[in-house]
Amino acid sequence: MRARVFVTLKPSVFDPQGRTIADALHSMGYAGVGDVRQGKYFELELDAPSADRARSMASEVADKLLANPVIESYRVEVD
Repeated sequence: MRARVFVTLKPSVFDPQGRTIADALHSMGYAGVGDVRQGKYFELELDAPSADRARSMASEVADKLLANPVIESYRVEVD
């Protein structure tokens, strides 16, 4: 099974890279772009008997390695 993990900074954490991207887009004429938040994306190929078990495994991996729980949150999608 394939799991996708999306890791982003928590809303309360300042995102300097996102701010820089937003400023660049504004200077390029994309005035309609509001806030930009950047993050990380991971695809995991998992040997799991069910989607629930794959989601659980991916969440465990994200908790232990992929995300810093102090400043980041994540979401998991499973195919």
